[in-house]
Amino acid sequence: MTDVCTYCGAAIRDHDPVAVYEGVDDRELAGQFCNYACLSTYIEEEGLVYGTCCTID
Repeated sequence: MTDVCTYCGAAIRDHDPVAVYEGVDDRELAGQFCNYACLSTYIEEEGLVYGTCCTID
């Protein structure tokens, strides 16, 4: 991945970057964002909160 925000395309190093990884043992970079605002907007617009939940035993 390049050093640009997954959501807005701005250079992440010019801001307060946030990285998101998927997986447990073999973590893979799922996205990188300028800040939490871009991450939050990306999550909302992509509908990533629907159908996901944590299970508590």
